[in-house]
Amino acid sequence: MAATAQPRSAIAGIDHHTACVNGTELHYVSSGAKGTPILLVHGFPETWWSFHKLIPLLADSHRVFAVDLRGFGDSTTADALYDSTTAANDLHQLIEHLDVGSIHLAAQDISGGTVFRLATTHPETVTSFIAIEMGLAGFGLEAFADVTHGGSWHIGVLAAPGIPEMLFAGRERELLGDWAFPSMTAVPGSITDDDIAEFARTYARPGAWRGAEALYRSMLSEGNDIKALASSRPLTVPVLAVGAAGGPFTCKTVSRVAAGRVE
Repeated sequence: MAATAQPRSAIAGIDHHTACVNGTELHYVSSGAKGTPILLVHGFPETWWSFHKLIPLLADSHRVFAVDLRGFGDSTTADALYDSTTAANDLHQLIEHLDVGSIHLAAQDISGGTVFRLATTHPETVTSFIAIEMGLAGFGLEAFADVTHGGSWHIGVLAAPGIPEMLFAGRERELLGDWAFPSMTAVPGSITDDDIAEFARTYARPGAWRGAEALYRSMLSEGNDIKALASSRPLTVPVLAVGAAGGPFTCKTVSRVAAGRVE
């Protein structure tokens, strides 16, 4: 687990690494030298940087890892066959690469399908499941794409192959800074101009929209698969649901796919 050269988003006490897993290279960061391990997985329109203020707090009592999913951040860009199943395999192999035993798995937003697949197909690798503002296909998430009932336009656009790069390339700063974060952030000013610049830096890479495209396409097509997993392999580890703007949606969702109590 050798550290790599520090990218622009370097922070004291947080080390950057690259892992070659599942036919790709994942960028991830680590911090903390003691305690149980926790893996943080971002949503859209984000990267590992979403957690840069949280990591030092957790590192006092945990070994903390935060990953850029394939197609996001400083990880290798995704190809046309990428989906949440592949992303789950990426994370499974990353956990094996870390060689720290089972982990607390904390994930946000569109990574829900990925981490749910991971937790249900490789339960031995997960100590607990923390869902942050998360929905799941087959359990109401698709409704967020229905603009006639309050859903958001960006989901259908992102799910259309090639369209995000056609429309958003060269406009990353405007899209993230003028629309995405202002409309999705509950606390004004909590996402700074420097944060937006860091997110925009990685979304401006050639092919950098393909990761989001793939996960949104998965969301719109994998409902039956996720429901089958939930029926045959519900979550058996402790589950924590963290909601914000979505209110009780996250808790209601994960309560339907967990065998035990959700806090």
